[in-house]
Amino acid sequence: MSRPVFAFAADDISALARALRGQLAACDHLPSHLEMLNMLARASGHRNFQHFRAVQHFRARAEGAEAPPMAVPAPAAAPVDDKRVERVARLFDPQGRLTRWPGKESWRALCLWALWSTLPAGETFTEREINARLNARHLFTDHALLRREMADRGMVWRTADGRAYRRIEQPPPAEARAVIRRLALRRPPPPATVSHETVVLALKKGPCLPLGRVSPNRGLGAES
Repeated sequence: MSRPVFAFAADDISALARALRGQLAACDHLPSHLEMLNMLARASGHRNFQHFRAVQHFRARAEGAEAPPMAVPAPAAAPVDDKRVERVARLFDPQGRLTRWPGKESWRALCLWALWSTLPAGETFTEREINARLNARHLFTDHALLRREMADRGMVWRTADGRAYRRIEQPPPAEARAVIRRLALRRPPPPATVSHETVVLALKKGPCLPLGRVSPNRGLGAES
């Protein structure tokens, strides 16, 4: 399968360099392939790489050229920092709710991927519905921040008026997958349930026998 090719140009290379340098200075780790794409897109005036790709797609259609496919590029493999994964996982309580918004950019991205993983795939939500889902997954009551960050980072799609949202299907970075797995392992198992058929069968057998050794000569419940 061929890789989609997007032309990239900047009207002011000096402004591009300044914007890119500022983003790199705020990043405390080596950016992944997808993160670099988002940085370049933002440096050229776009919200993120998803926005850049959509502009290229519709511009090609308007000019009558063959539009490049809208597939999301797979992020390049990157080494996983186990210490960072563990520290980010600690930001979530035992119920999987984010307790606070971290100050480090790399931690924020991992937290957002964990929240992204809780959104059902293929479903479209109203703003109120996605707010309710995000509120159920964090404790610092700022669903607008989380919703905006996920849209700006290309994790969720939204209409221009912000009335509809949908999760964008894509493979999370390696460290994000590690955080998602860590949180899944910490999640308590669902409580055991007794089926209706089991209860009916137990009632048909009658009351439980009292403790003690049953004597065949004295009947049920008698101890020798």
